[in-house]
Amino acid sequence: MRAKRDYKKEYKKYGSGGKAVRKRQELNKYNRDNGTYGNGDGKDAYHKGGRIVGFKSASANRGSKVDSAGDRRARGGKK
Repeated sequence: MRAKRDYKKEYKKYGSGGKAVRKRQELNKYNRDNGTYGNGDGKDAYHKGGRIVGFKSASANRGSKVDSAGDRRARGGKK
């Protein structure tokens, strides 16, 4: 029988990793520079092609499956 996944532990591990921290810092700086950090407008800065290209609603940005590497692999795309 398989052990139960510890999602809390996985999230903590991902969120503290170097790549995740750098990406979060970059997006937060972009938001602050554009006056949208913490103002409650519901917008997030988002990446496309490895670059920050603008703002998207938080729900659309966080729910986007097109940009995730795992989803591209599942559909037979690049790794």
